[in-house]
Amino acid sequence: MNQELEYLINNADSLPTIPVIAMKVMELSERENVSIDEISKLVASDASISASVLKMSNSTFYGCSRKIETLPHAIMTLGLNTLKSLVIAASAKKVYQPYGLTEKMLWEHSFGAGLAARLIAKETATVRGDEAFLCGLFHDIGKNIMNFLDNKKFNTVMELCYNDGISFAEAEKRVYEYTHSEVGALVLNKWNFPATIINTVLNHHNLIFNEADEEYSVKLVCVAALSDMLCHKAGIGVRQPDPDLNIVDSVAAVELGIDQALLDAMLEVFTETFETEKSYFD
Repeated sequence: MNQELEYLINNADSLPTIPVIAMKVMELSERENVSIDEISKLVASDASISASVLKMSNSTFYGCSRKIETLPHAIMTLGLNTLKSLVIAASAKKVYQPYGLTEKMLWEHSFGAGLAARLIAKETATVRGDEAFLCGLFHDIGKNIMNFLDNKKFNTVMELCYNDGISFAEAEKRVYEYTHSEVGALVLNKWNFPATIINTVLNHHNLIFNEADEEYSVKLVCVAALSDMLCHKAGIGVRQPDPDLNIVDSVAAVELGIDQALLDAMLEVFTETFETEKSYFD
């Protein structure tokens, strides 16, 4: 890890932060025998977060047949892990302020990847859906932090992508001495996120595995990587779609056992779901 970057992240007082309520929900959810009442009171203490959580919990994405009107009902219906991911998602949107065109694209790509990751987790039954959602949601959080720290420098990268027609990774190398994946991992560590999510964010572009790697971690990294590719294929959070992107032969797709038929089906469901559900996450 770049030492200069590590110092910058660990000593930056002005970095965006995840609202305290999200951190407390993560802490509470790790406790044994935590009560629905405890979680409900905590989430209800932030009116904007609780309103967003209730709005999101009523999206068809979570398959609820009846309208959810209270936080206890949301917890009982969706489960604690899903509620935790919703609180974090509602909180994450606040990190993308001020909300201009760049931030809008970054947020849509992140939210889209979260949806895609949860869909992939469901279809492949390889990792937990709520954890996959958070990995997708935060896979590119480093880009947002880089944009926040130095908007002009980040825009130079974006201009290289659009004007020279090169990938973000290549443009990033020309401007920075570190990657958005490294930035994201360090920020999530500062926010006290679980190691599995930090590892996934750090490695979602580095799909080189060995026999010593824990299988679940490998699958989670592949789910995040594939969710990113689905967004690029569909043009979500990027300037234009990439219809020629070969996903089925990627390391991630092969590792997850995804063939062309399943990939096509997931891409169709994903694009439809994104258009239907994005208003719930605005």
